[in-house]
Amino acid sequence: MLLPVIMAGGTGSRLWPMSRKNLPKQLLNLDGELTMLQATVDRLQGLPCMAPSVICNEDYRFMVAEQLRQMGSDTSALILEPVGRNTAPAIALAAIEATRHGDDPTMLVLAADHVIRDAAAFRQCVTEGNELVEKGKIVTFGIVATHPETGYGYLKATSKSGASAVEAFVEKPDTTTAQTYFDSGDYFWNSGMFMFKASRYLSELGKHRPDILDACQKATVNVDHDLDFTRVDAEAFAECPSESIDYAVMEKAHDVWVVPMDAGWNDVGSWSALKDIGDKDANGNVCHGDVIMHDTSNSYIRAENKMIATVGLDNVIVVETKDAVLVANGDNAQDIKKIVDQLKAENRVEHEFHREVYRPWGKYDSIDSGERYQVKRISVKPGEKLSVQMHHHRAEHWIVVSGTALVNRGDEEILLSENQSVYIPLGTVHALENPGKIPLELIEVQSGSYLGEDDIVRFTDRYGRV
Repeated sequence: MLLPVIMAGGTGSRLWPMSRKNLPKQLLNLDGELTMLQATVDRLQGLPCMAPSVICNEDYRFMVAEQLRQMGSDTSALILEPVGRNTAPAIALAAIEATRHGDDPTMLVLAADHVIRDAAAFRQCVTEGNELVEKGKIVTFGIVATHPETGYGYLKATSKSGASAVEAFVEKPDTTTAQTYFDSGDYFWNSGMFMFKASRYLSELGKHRPDILDACQKATVNVDHDLDFTRVDAEAFAECPSESIDYAVMEKAHDVWVVPMDAGWNDVGSWSALKDIGDKDANGNVCHGDVIMHDTSNSYIRAENKMIATVGLDNVIVVETKDAVLVANGDNAQDIKKIVDQLKAENRVEHEFHREVYRPWGKYDSIDSGERYQVKRISVKPGEKLSVQMHHHRAEHWIVVSGTALVNRGDEEILLSENQSVYIPLGTVHALENPGKIPLELIEVQSGSYLGEDDIVRFTDRYGRV
């Protein structure tokens, strides 16, 4: 049985304003109906796989668990990274957990933010890779290049066709070198997908980067299993060096083989990449949502909430969300990260949060705000409950739009249905629960001298956030 290990970290800043720190690209449905994480799980169907082990950070844990549940996937193997330390340590955590009870599965290491159009071709490559792993090989998957590309690392193979030993891993080339690689036919794009026995990975890591292995072993001496999550020792893991699997293991290990993959792969690192793989109209445009165009060509237009109309444009990117609009020249798609850097420098929240924020109990949408007030639309899933909490600086007024709310206010317990409301005075301990079978929708009006999300004192919380 294969153990898929899915790495679901990263923020995808070049896909702002859709991808943000608290809702990154791997958790978005940028290409199709499934999110990128869900599509990664979905393409495993038909392979002899165990439940996937997903590695993510604390901020994404409930969203990852919920998306896996929506797919009907087991959520009992989510490993939480206390801090980001790149791919080599993350994979080591999964390998240590996989071998904890004497097992030694074949690990299929995948990224949660890849697009693969031909799932059948992907599965065939995995099957071929598994046969090589059973013969003692370490396997990587090389993407058959469709053009000279300067944005990817490359693998040089000892054969132009079929699986073969890797002769060299090479860095991202300049334009001239990329053309040479493409023309030779000896080079593949480095996909960042790997297969190996868990014990073999730990052995190679111990040979070439014993400092990383030692730190990861210390971090997993006493793991904490909380709900669906496996937490490692944060202090020990923070001491681990940050390194990629390529540098730490793959470039140094012996008997590394590459399986060529021609499956419509793309790592979707920018809006231009999404345009490249999207379904284009007669003028070369890729559109999502309510879009009206006149004399527009070779562009990517994405409307999430409002209608977008374009006139006389060529090679542009337009992306609209509830709180931001991006307009960029298609040739400068990689520079969108500089906008994110500027937002950070100015201490703005748009690089981190969407207007709509997801929580383990549901979500809220900040629909209006002023100097001393804020209005939110809150949605609570059936059977879920917000923490028992209080605020030092704000009072709240809740109006139920639909569903049923069970409100604890001090010593009172109040049941509200639609069109009913309740007032929560400043400093009052309170909680909100949806005891019904349908989502609870309510409007919350906050008023006070400070309305930040950090003005919450939690007393009890079923999601471990106290």
